[in-house]
Amino acid sequence: MTRVVVVGDLMTDAVARAAFPLAKGGDTPANVSMHGGGSGANVAAWLAVEGVESGFIGRRGADIAGRNRDMELMGYGVDARLVMDPERPTGTCVVMVTHKGDRTMLSDPGANAALLPDDIPQDLFGPGAHLHISGYSLLNEGSRQAALHAMNLAQKAQMSITVDGGANSHLKRAGAEPFLEWTQGAGLLFVNASQAEVLTGRDNPEQAAKVLTAWYAQVVVKMEAEGALWFSNGRGAEPVRVPAEPVDEIVDGTGAGDAFIAGFLPGWLDGKPPAEALANGCRLAARAISHLGARPIL
Repeated sequence: MTRVVVVGDLMTDAVARAAFPLAKGGDTPANVSMHGGGSGANVAAWLAVEGVESGFIGRRGADIAGRNRDMELMGYGVDARLVMDPERPTGTCVVMVTHKGDRTMLSDPGANAALLPDDIPQDLFGPGAHLHISGYSLLNEGSRQAALHAMNLAQKAQMSITVDGGANSHLKRAGAEPFLEWTQGAGLLFVNASQAEVLTGRDNPEQAAKVLTAWYAQVVVKMEAEGALWFSNGRGAEPVRVPAEPVDEIVDGTGAGDAFIAGFLPGWLDGKPPAEALANGCRLAARAISHLGARPIL
């Protein structure tokens, strides 16, 4: 099975799940817990529990949180290559989850914002491996050159490359044109419907995916409750749609998109039909939203 190298963000998620509708300006009872997070690290963790050889490249602080996040990744079986930042803390995200499972996030990237090209270990890059870049690393100015350097190494090693869209708000601030330029060389782009609209101006996911195939050979659009779709720029290609897997209760949507990517990649890299890869992505996404936290439960 193809080794997947992930370059991206590592976070500690402080998840507060409200027991009742939020009392604006008041006090709402909540269940508060700490979890490992970060889009890139989440993808690597989900890949590892799916039996995929995965490596993760990132940066952490010289603090207890960073040590815990490092140990967690190793516990999942991830080959974690984390550079310790002597000045910046490990990234932290406050995740506010409503009683219905909707989430709002407040993020401090911390050490993630200082990932450098010199932090990228070249021994993970070689023919037959695959590189996945977290969009957060490209959208953050401090880590952008490291992400671009990783893509350059992957291209020289003839590795396949995928990229995800990061966060919708960050993508809006960066602008569509720069992001499309930074991600040239990626064979497949993962976006959600909102990110697809930011990049194309089209609010119809299928139309947006078609537009994006002018830049990428393949595009996957994650559509939450409506499932996901795949589109290719191949002649006569038709979009492939797969419905979301039903869940009894949406506990926490954090990391569902990361789990989807980890579910999709193995089949896609093995040349399986897009519908099969999409279905496996939806399966893992359903697992992710059924418990608190963005990582698999061991």
